[in-house]
Parts: sequence; C-alpha cells; structure tokens
Amino acid sequence: MRVHLTNDNGDVNHVDVDPGMELENLQALIEAETNIPVAQQQLFHNGTELRDGGRVLSSFGILQDDILLVRRNAASGQGQGPAQNAETVRQQILNDPNMLRQLSSQNPQLANAALNNPTEFARMYEQIDRHRRDLMDRQRASLAALEDADPFDIEAQRRIENEIRMQNVAQNMESAMEHHPESFGRVVMLYVNTLVNGHPVKAFVDSGAQATIMSPDCAAACNVMHLLDERFAGTAVGVGTAKILGRVHSAPLKIGNQFLACSFTIMEGKGVDLLFGLDMLKRHQACIDLEKNVLRINGEEVPFLAEHELPAKARWDGEQPAEGEEGPSGSTSTTTTHPEDPRTGIPSNVPGMATPPPAAAARSTPAGASNPPQVQSQSQHAEDKIKMLTDLGVSRQEAIGALDACGGNADVAANMLFNL
Repeated sequence: MRVHLTNDNGDVNHVDVDPGMELENLQALIEAETNIPVAQQQLFHNGTELRDGGRVLSSFGILQDDILLVRRNAASGQGQGPAQNAETVRQQILNDPNMLRQLSSQNPQLANAALNNPTEFARMYEQIDRHRRDLMDRQRASLAALEDADPFDIEAQRRIENEIRMQNVAQNMESAMEHHPESFGRVVMLYVNTLVNGHPVKAFVDSGAQATIMSPDCAAACNVMHLLDERFAGTAVGVGTAKILGRVHSAPLKIGNQFLACSFTIMEGKGVDLLFGLDMLKRHQACIDLEKNVLRINGEEVPFLAEHELPAKARWDGEQPAEGEEGPSGSTSTTTTHPEDPRTGIPSNVPGMATPPPAAAARSTPAGASNPPQVQSQSQHAEDKIKMLTDLGVSRQEAIGALDACGGNADVAANMLFNL
C-alpha cells in the first residue's frame, strides 16, 4: 500500500509499504527520503504519535493513502550544544551560495558574522534559540495548566484553542528560521547610478510608484528648476500627502551608457532625491531582473547598488523621513487629478496632478487678464459615495482622490483610507 509523508512545511513524499512492515523499518525509509535520523523522528497518524518500533503498521490503523506527519524531534538534538548547532547552521550558509547571497543582501550583519566572526554568529544564534525555547516552555506550561481545567468550560476551551494556535505559529516561525533565516532580515532597496543633466544622482527604482519623482533640492542641483511647469502643481495622496510643485516635461537622464528622455514630477520631501517610477519604466520598457540583480533597459544591464553604495538616508542607520514626507519605500500609490483648464489645455487624466491652487492659476494667467471666479471642485463620483468617505473623517478632496484611484469603488477606497 502507499502512504504519504508530509511535514510542517507542506512537503509531501510517497512511499510504498507493506501493512505487515514494522514501524522501525518505515522510519528507516523515512530517513532515506527526508534525511531525518530515526532517533530524531516523530511520526503522527490522525493526531496520535506512533511509538514502539516493533509494531507493524496495520496495528496502528494505517490504511491505503493515509497521511503521516513527520517532525524532527528537537529534544533529541539537545546532545549538541548551542555553539555546535550554530556552527552547523553557519556551515550550511557558507556551503549554500544562494543562501549566502540572499543573506548578504537582506541581513549584512548576520552574513558578515557568518563569514568573519563565528563567535558573534554563535552569540546571535544562541540568543534567538534561547528566546525560542523560552517561548515554547511557556506555551507547554500553559497547556499543561489547561489540561486540569473543566473540559466543558467555554473560556477554558477558548484558551486551549488560542494556545494551540500560538504553538503552531511558534513552530512555523522555527521552521522558517531553520530553512530560510534570510526572510527575517531587511531588504536593501533598489538603486542605480544615473546622470540627470550631467549631475550624478542615485535613483531609487520603484515600480510601485505611479510617477517618476524628484525632490526640489535635487532638481536645483541638476539645474532643471527653470523648466518647472507650475500648471501641474497639486497634491499627491498616498502614504500621507505631499505638495507637488510642478513638472519638468523632459530632461536628459543617463543610465548605464545610454541617454533617455525623462519627465519628472517635482514633489516636496527629503526622503529620496530621485524616484524612478512606473511611468518611465514602462515608457522605456525596463525590466527589473532580481535574479541577476540588474535593471535591464534596451538590452543593457545596469547593476543595482550594494548597500554600502546607497545614499546615507537609504541605509539602515539613515534618518527616517518625517511624517508627511516620502521615504525610499513611500511609493505614491494614489494621486488627485484636475479637470482640463481651458486656458492651458491640460487634460484631466494627467497622472499625479491635483487641481491647481489659486496662486498657481494666477501665475498662469497673462498680465492684465481677469481671474475667473473660484468654484468648488466638481467630481464625477456620486455624492453619496463622497459623503460616505467624508463621514470617515477625511476631507472631500481626499475622498475624491481615493475614489479616482479606486475606479469609483467606495468600499475599496474606504479600505485604502483606513490603511493610510
């Protein structure tokens, strides 16, 4: 008959066995399939642990196509000291180039300790392992106390359910730390070297940002502020809000060995100098190749910068952007828009632009011309949808901007506003 072996990670192996096979022989097969020594195996069938290796499988009620859960018994490995376990993990990292590369990009401190300081790596590993063991000990003690509780007590059952859930969470975290510890590190953002109008700038590549954004200080350093079109001024709405000063419609941008015509939205904020957004990525058909760690444009591969090459504000020890400013991870996901201005002919679907304030409108009016009366901004969305969002505590402009970004879906817009 065939039985299926699975583990806490969801991996499945299939083995053909005889109902009269002893459990210890099945464990030998499992060791060959999973590399888990027999002494460290824990087998479960329908929630019951299988013991007594001399018993045959049929005596446990194992039938065709039954599933056996295989776990590594952590207690059986306690013969090794923490330092030996840490050294084993360190050797696994050093012998796996992919794991080492991922660890170097996501957690340089841990990777550096694994490469150059085994003592520091062992200390970090022991600290994590001690925390894990303390957590599991507390959970086991709590479950043991609940075993004496009244089985018909609803509150006791609720606590047991919660303790079991937390135990599963702890086991899931333990498995993740063992098999892919790099997921607990921080990700180094994607930057490339560029030249804007001959001025070197480290550009943050962000496909989650709608528009390519440049800070006023960077625009001044690149000598493009004289090209600023203030008719495109407005407010960007996303993770917070930021004032848009206008737009530079075209400026030379050098990436690698090629020059590209690029437009920039000039937006206040000091979180990032230049954010290379989705508009320019799509225009130039760029490809973010994470396997090779390059940005591919027109067949040319431009390598992403290592962490030590990033701007100071983008490193882990860099200053965090103030509230309301866009940081390196602050992609502008939604923007407000303005209707067509009959004096300028700017279309209403220009991405990233909000209704020009009165001052901007006055600057765009020729001298001697009279300003039109100011009217309340109109919206194509139903007033009941706008009112539903404003009742959540947001302004009318923010409600309209959220509806614009969500295609008029009030429920999605409300969820987006709650997450801001």
